[in-house]
Amino acid sequence: MDTPNPIKTSDHLLDDLESIRQLLGDENLQPPLLTDTVTGDEQIPLLFDKVADTPVEPPAAPAAEKSADALLLHLDNELRAAAQLIMQDVIDDFAPHIETEIKRRLDARMERLLNQYQS
Repeated sequence: MDTPNPIKTSDHLLDDLESIRQLLGDENLQPPLLTDTVTGDEQIPLLFDKVADTPVEPPAAPAAEKSADALLLHLDNELRAAAQLIMQDVIDDFAPHIETEIKRRLDARMERLLNQYQS
């Protein structure tokens, strides 16, 4: 008889995310604020600009070095995919709570505004 997987708690998911962030070395990265704006005359580079700027590949490395690099690349891709799955789990867990809280606050604000204008 198969037992369904128990639902992960939010604390467990947050711990997983934190350990992945530390493993990837992103301790100092902060997400941009919604109020942050882009300054300057910088433009988004076009794909063909990037391709033209791409350097020519260096000579082939020895086979052992290539296999080690391939393994590291594979592990990096697997870790990033796992991190994305965990992040999606966290988002799925918290999204209903956030939506409920936003609705509650909007209802309270609407009630205060209506009471203010009715008085």
